[in-house]
Amino acid sequence: MSDLEGGAPPPPDGPGPRGSDDPPPGVNEGHLEVPRSARFAWLGQPTSAVREVWLVCHGHRQLAGRFLRRFLPLRSDARLLVAPEALNRFYLAQAGSHGQESKVGGTWMTREDRRWEIRDYVRYLDALAERIFAAVDRGRVRLRALGFSQGAATAARWTAYGRTAVDELVLWSGGLPPDLDLDRWDGRLRDTRITLVRGEQDDLLSPEAMDETEERLRSRDLAFRRLTHPGGHELDAAVLDRIASG
Repeated sequence: MSDLEGGAPPPPDGPGPRGSDDPPPGVNEGHLEVPRSARFAWLGQPTSAVREVWLVCHGHRQLAGRFLRRFLPLRSDARLLVAPEALNRFYLAQAGSHGQESKVGGTWMTREDRRWEIRDYVRYLDALAERIFAAVDRGRVRLRALGFSQGAATAARWTAYGRTAVDELVLWSGGLPPDLDLDRWDGRLRDTRITLVRGEQDDLLSPEAMDETEERLRSRDLAFRRLTHPGGHELDAAVLDRIASG
């Protein structure tokens, strides 16, 4: 019955580990492509005045609309800011019953079936970029992909694996995912400006983890800049403004 797989294209770096919850003996698994809806939020309007497009990926437990509020100070006629929402949502409170007042967050992926999840969100972000540039002249704008926390790995994988050329990649409170093979994908990053951001009080991203990302970039002669702010695992208005200023 292996033909039930149906020839679904593999994820970027091959099938890889699927997670620890392997099916019992005699049980087969496959992947079926299905249409679904993906939610996104935006600030600004896709007019001829736009000169910058930001695609900003939220972190774990966040949703697009709430995340995008932090970018309100950057709103201008020349800037279109788009926040895709992760395809997976869950109730933030793990215990008890859930209802209309229960808070919900999103996650880009888990350890389970992870490479297929990555493939799906890379395709999703490419599709969203196509929607954006059907309304905005790509040749007249700068595309900046910013990923915060878990969204940093999402933005990095999209920049490497996706069809969309990204002008600047901002990894904020997160680094390059360990599974991103720079020997294979560094060409996609070579023409991309890379900015690393960490809060000095960030208790979720250690200085050592940031140093590791820097060393990986140096090992491939990939240029980057590092920015800091005095806060923790959070966005900082002054650094956002500095990035927006070029």
